[in-house]
Amino acid sequence: MKILFKSIVLVALLSALSGCASIVSKSNWPLNIVTNPKGAKVEISDRYGFVVYNGVTPASLSLKSGSDYFMKESYSIKLSLDGFADRVIPLECRINGWYFGNLFIGGLIGMLIVDPLTGAMFKLDKDYIYESFEKPEAGINGNSVKILNINDIPEKMKEHLVALK
Repeated sequence: MKILFKSIVLVALLSALSGCASIVSKSNWPLNIVTNPKGAKVEISDRYGFVVYNGVTPASLSLKSGSDYFMKESYSIKLSLDGFADRVIPLECRINGWYFGNLFIGGLIGMLIVDPLTGAMFKLDKDYIYESFEKPEAGINGNSVKILNINDIPEKMKEHLVALK
């Protein structure tokens, strides 16, 4: 009976001193990047612009999900392949569902200290990125025309648009 009581008290203490997401989840997440054709250069920068990874596709790596205390990480993935325009893909982190397990296991210490400090309260929103580099269809004089929906144009490019009358 004493052993059962001691075991219950030990489990309760460990639960109170730990974070739920830190226990059942992780703070570094796998990411696979594949391009067609393979061999594209990959450069990944964090939210502060520091390069955290350089390599070529196909690439398998692990990225941390937390930046600072209660701050999720965000990344910019630049893909470069000779003969093609560079591609920049944003990669964000989202709240990890296991973080809310602190309401049942881990308590306030897990919710306010452990998981936010370890970054386990967040996870990558993607674990796989596929990008295809295709040759553009040549139009007259080797130029091409592409019609885009204005909602598909990045905000940075919209400032260069000119209205046709």
